[in-house]
Amino acid sequence: MEILQVLLKISLVIFMVGNLLDMGLRLEMSEALRDLRDVRFVVASVLFGFVALPALAYAITELLPMAHPFAMGLILLGMAPCAPFLPPMVERARGDMGFAAAFMLLASVVTVAYMPFAVPLLVKGLSANAWTIAKPLVLFLLVPLAIGLALQHRSAAWAERLHPFVKKATGIDTILMLLLCVVVFGKEFLELVGSHAIGAQILFFAAATVGPYVLGFGIPRTQRVVMSLGMATRNLGAAFAPLFAIPGVDQRAIVMVAFGVLMQASFSFAAATFYGRHAPTAAAAPGGGTGAA
Repeated sequence: MEILQVLLKISLVIFMVGNLLDMGLRLEMSEALRDLRDVRFVVASVLFGFVALPALAYAITELLPMAHPFAMGLILLGMAPCAPFLPPMVERARGDMGFAAAFMLLASVVTVAYMPFAVPLLVKGLSANAWTIAKPLVLFLLVPLAIGLALQHRSAAWAERLHPFVKKATGIDTILMLLLCVVVFGKEFLELVGSHAIGAQILFFAAATVGPYVLGFGIPRTQRVVMSLGMATRNLGAAFAPLFAIPGVDQRAIVMVAFGVLMQASFSFAAATFYGRHAPTAAAAPGGGTGAA
């Protein structure tokens, strides 16, 4: 089991590095930066992702009785929006693919800057200094993203050739990581039943998915779709990073974050399917601009 746990950590690192490298290789920086000039979209994304949802996660842990490690895991999930598989979800939902790229870039940078200072304040029991928390985030999120962007800037042709290999390797690793999660934490997942932990995650992910879409006043539908799916998905690598960086963390906190794999997959896929089926004709094409409100 110890060997499997080591393999799980390795697969998680590959998952983070591979997905961020893949993102850098295919991210249209000029398009993302252009869309980041939309002040309303950026402000709403930051407020939902790094103020409202962390506060919601914290409030849920105060309202629902659950073991402290489970509460710790939920708050970490609440701090880390946007999974690397956001683009296919946005495409399925007929959202704006340009703003999906902008959201991923924004979420990655803000997460690395935000979590080192927010974690010690909100997560009781993780009293590490900012650099201890920031180091794995910088190493496994920002560095591979920067390498991918640099390779694309140097040679778009080489980036295009490299992208399929990175994507395939990361896809295989993702399957392996999920299998290892089930093997390593399968028994612990069953122990979540009756602990309020599952109910807490359902409440959190439901609010994270619906809230940005319903409350995104004045923001076009295709952009609200991006925010909704960006919040419904969680950057599990960023949520795991503080737990793996600090020794002696209760295993149940890791289990709580790992269970987020199932929750985010369920909610984001259901939401993307719903949005896609109810998309106005004007928003039918991927990257369909503003669409109908």
